[in-house]
Amino acid sequence: MKTDSIFYKIFQTDPGILFELLGRSPDLANSYDFSSVEIKQVAFRIDGVFLPKLDSNDKTVWFVEVQFGRDPKFYGRFFGEIYFYLDLHQDTQDWQAVVIFPKRSIEPRQRHLYRANLASDQVHRIYLDELTDVPTESFGVGLMQLILADSEDAVSQAQALLNKTNAQGQTNSKIAAIIEIIETILIYKFPLLGREEIERMLGLGELRETKVYQEALHEGRQEGEQAGILKGEQTLILRQLTRRIAKVAPELQEQVQSLSLAQLESLSEALLDFTSAKDLSLWLQQNS
Repeated sequence: MKTDSIFYKIFQTDPGILFELLGRSPDLANSYDFSSVEIKQVAFRIDGVFLPKLDSNDKTVWFVEVQFGRDPKFYGRFFGEIYFYLDLHQDTQDWQAVVIFPKRSIEPRQRHLYRANLASDQVHRIYLDELTDVPTESFGVGLMQLILADSEDAVSQAQALLNKTNAQGQTNSKIAAIIEIIETILIYKFPLLGREEIERMLGLGELRETKVYQEALHEGRQEGEQAGILKGEQTLILRQLTRRIAKVAPELQEQVQSLSLAQLESLSEALLDFTSAKDLSLWLQQNS
């Protein structure tokens, strides 16, 4: 199973799941944007990063890595990427790291060089087969258990998750996305079955006809369209800024990309008077 992409979709759909797994309130995710960060100079890509929003009181950056295969060099690469990121983003105030293993036997045995990191309160290791302290009604835990489930148990667990999703009885853009994730997990678990067979097995055809699903799908599409508009506006403004003040520093780009659509519209007017990066930095301080 392509676990990296599955987990990325899970955290992208509901970032609060990470904090549930850590035994914390899922509401903490409201202060973060989940994304993938590429460090082009060394061709690094950190697949899961929770970056604090500009209006968040807590400025901690969370690095998340899912490791389902044995790799004796994993920790060296993981901590190397983190410290390289911190070197490039020296305004980072604090950081935390989370590593998700399916079970302890997958974790590298040679950990002596990284004992200071692993023993600190900054690094958290989650072993999915040992999840006991997280509420069982959590969708996040249910999805993790489904990923680990044997083929004979996967169908019943998937159906239980679908029933729980449908029982919410409220419009929620996450519902449609969660259903698609459940279906994707089953497709990976049963590679010899076609999508239509899996849909029949789970009763997805009837579920997708329900009012709850249709409303959730519509809401999700609206959010997707809004995100597309926002992304396009960000790209356009960054191009305009490059023409006005030449190179825009990475930290300023991140601040621009975190602005709302209304703020971006204001910036598009203000940047016509910019002559240097200081003008952009001052505007962001005053308007973010």
